[in-house]
Amino acid sequence: MLFGIAWDTSSGWAFAASILPILLIGMWVTIQATVLGFFIALVVGLVWAALKAAPLKIISWPAAVVTEFLRDTPLLIQLFFLYYVLPEFGITLPAFMTGALALGLQYSAYTSEVYRAGIEAVAKGQHEAARALNLSGGRTFTHIILPQAIPRIIPAMGNYLVSIMKDVPLLSVVTVLEMLNVARIIGDRTFNYLIPLSMVGGIYLIMTLVASTGVRFVDRALPKRGIPLK
Repeated sequence: MLFGIAWDTSSGWAFAASILPILLIGMWVTIQATVLGFFIALVVGLVWAALKAAPLKIISWPAAVVTEFLRDTPLLIQLFFLYYVLPEFGITLPAFMTGALALGLQYSAYTSEVYRAGIEAVAKGQHEAARALNLSGGRTFTHIILPQAIPRIIPAMGNYLVSIMKDVPLLSVVTVLEMLNVARIIGDRTFNYLIPLSMVGGIYLIMTLVASTGVRFVDRALPKRGIPLK
């Protein structure tokens, strides 16, 4: 029994049917961790991209060092650091929030490069036109450059969304009951690992296919042409 739900081990199909509701609870945790981690990666990645694009080295250099550190160190180490080391400094976060934060920070280093590539792909004439209209740097970035950069980076961002989803099982090391951890617990208690792990693999396949299809739909729906200045 897990989450108050008992399972039937009388036959393979009955066992699979009885553990499906439990795995779906774990799937919901996986989806929540994926969405929150991806949101953090999008927001923090944009901050890193803006800081690294700053003309002052005192701003751009530290941002580049931090993103390089995040990108070049294993996610598992960052996860352990947030979960075990931060409490020593009086900062204690729930396991789920710690896991989502670790995912978001790790992938923010990658999304920052995606943002940078998208921003650099915007025609230089857009910057010059904005200066000719006497627009401020901040308004140029938020109203002119960024709206044109985002449609170009949707496919790359979608790839990182799927990658974050597939990295969520690492959160089991800090006791997050995501889908794979639930399947492992079921296997430990029933000595039947084949069925729960196979079901998790199938559910992950469906989830990644749905996410990839959604990303392609958004990519086709957004225009790729430049946005005219009014």
